[in-house]
Amino acid sequence: MINTELILKTMLEKDSFSRWLGIVVDEFREGYCKLHFTITDDMLNGFSIVHGGIIFSAADSAFAFACNSHGRISVALDVHISFIKASKSGEILTIEATEIHTGNKTSFYDIIVFNEENEKVAVFKGTAYRTSRPVVQAGQ
Repeated sequence: MINTELILKTMLEKDSFSRWLGIVVDEFREGYCKLHFTITDDMLNGFSIVHGGIIFSAADSAFAFACNSHGRISVALDVHISFIKASKSGEILTIEATEIHTGNKTSFYDIIVFNEENEKVAVFKGTAYRTSRPVVQAGQ
């Protein structure tokens, strides 16, 4: 049986970038992750809107949590993002990563970024390579 709580705890302990983003994981289970974060002034570009790299990074974090939720270390093979709507400082963005398919060596995910009005901000697609190495080492 997979201990998803321990998987999430192990990943979060080592993920200083997600902590810097202020990410809070709201739901986590096999093949799924829902999280949120608040856009700060430090995340804005020269047009006073959130930098695309911030949205990409937060979506990538949700992707990483979802694809590692089965307990095998998984890494990104291919990702794509489409930006739909701009966001500003103070907005809370919610990101949902949902598994489409998981095979022995690859898995596929849809990741959607929403604002507080439940409008889509971005759509991210991810393909992961699934290693045979466990996320949680024996004895942890």
